[in-house]
Amino acid sequence: MSGLRATAVLSAGALVLAIGSAAATIMGPLFGADSWLLRLAMSAGAAALAAAIVAIFWIRVKSDRLTLERHLDGLCRVDYQHLQNEAIAGELPPLPRNSPWQPISDRVRQTLFRLSERVQESEHARTALEIRCRRAMGQAARVKAILARLPDPILAVDDLDELVLANPAAEALLDIDLTNAEDRAVGGVVRCQKLIELLTAACHHEAAANRTDELELLDDRGQARWYRVRASRLSSHEGNDDALSPSGAVAVLREIGEQKALQKRNAEFVSAVSHEMKTPLAGIKAYVELLADGDAEDEETREEFLGVINSQTDRLQRLIDNMLNLARIEAGVVQVQKEHRSLNELLEEAAHVVLPAAESKSIELITSLSPLYLGVHADRDMLLQAAINLLSNAVKYTPAGGRVTLRSRLDGEQIFLEVEDTGVGLSAEDREKVFEKFYRVKKDKEMASGTGLGLPLAKHIVEDVHGGQLTVESTVGVGSIFRVTLPGAKQVQMA
Repeated sequence: MSGLRATAVLSAGALVLAIGSAAATIMGPLFGADSWLLRLAMSAGAAALAAAIVAIFWIRVKSDRLTLERHLDGLCRVDYQHLQNEAIAGELPPLPRNSPWQPISDRVRQTLFRLSERVQESEHARTALEIRCRRAMGQAARVKAILARLPDPILAVDDLDELVLANPAAEALLDIDLTNAEDRAVGGVVRCQKLIELLTAACHHEAAANRTDELELLDDRGQARWYRVRASRLSSHEGNDDALSPSGAVAVLREIGEQKALQKRNAEFVSAVSHEMKTPLAGIKAYVELLADGDAEDEETREEFLGVINSQTDRLQRLIDNMLNLARIEAGVVQVQKEHRSLNELLEEAAHVVLPAAESKSIELITSLSPLYLGVHADRDMLLQAAINLLSNAVKYTPAGGRVTLRSRLDGEQIFLEVEDTGVGLSAEDREKVFEKFYRVKKDKEMASGTGLGLPLAKHIVEDVHGGQLTVESTVGVGSIFRVTLPGAKQVQMA
């Protein structure tokens, strides 16, 4: 269409020029060669031809521009993955042959292709970053969940001494609320100067990069609890300029209350054992010296001295036996020899052993045993030891003039052994701890010496060795009942 319009314009201009030339030829002889009318006709023809040429050029430029716009618009709509495909050129609006816009079209095409490659690379990089981000977020969530479930309090500070982490255990122990804290400076958030010093020292001092200490802190109920604190510095690798590299210090608190209590009980145990051993050893040594010095002039006196030495030796032997038996039972190396035995015979023997101690305190020892034959499958020596320990404990903590009763009875398939006293009794707290190794009731320590091994040993013998149960019922100032439940063997009523 644009070609037709250009041809028409050019034809019109040529026609005007031809008419002007013909007019000049005709009018020249009439008006003369220099006539103004002739010059006007010639000028009009030349102007018409120039206008036609300009019109033709303008039409051609406009047509090429529209064609280029359609071509570029089609090029922009092509999938970037197909830009290098030569076959795609046939699908685009064509440019005129030998169009001056063809090189520009090719450059635009190559530029779009390079940009599309960069976009594709960016999309791949973005996808990889999204995957890494999701993994990092998942790892952070797992770490947070792990820290939340750890019973040990954990704190972390950055190199500016600001608290950046505190797990729920630390928040509860130290009354920290990082969510609503405006100032996170560790000195203003943590209310324990020694812990602050450990963290800051580990963070800023090379020589103190790893420090360990023990702290006594009050929990949310106001109870004192002991912790071992390990503070370690977090530092980025040398030469690593990554701003995300960790820096600062972390402190892990581990409760050592049980260890402290065990250390205290061990110290008390050593002191009690030393005292228990010193007493019979001192008596033995004193009477041996009397015998060596010849102070026993007659046979009766010598027999008396030897009797005291023998009783003190037995006392020392029982202490050592208790310690060894308890250690063997806990280690699982004790040799158990169970046989079918009469429980009443064992209890009568135990009462006979404890009777002298009861008589020395004017305590009435009553044996109220079942008339039935109570058969038990038991290790004689160990069950006898448990009964002696229960009776001895009752005699120790019953005031002079009191009463200790030993009972046995059958209830269904179970056999019961009870030691009841009219002693000082136990509080609720003491009832929970009385079977713990080395435990002794504080208020009654002056009443009787001991190591705190008798009842734990009896409980191990009854429960771990014989599959029974040892419990206690007690009221302060009234007395206690220690009850042993054993699985019964075949029961035969005595005649």
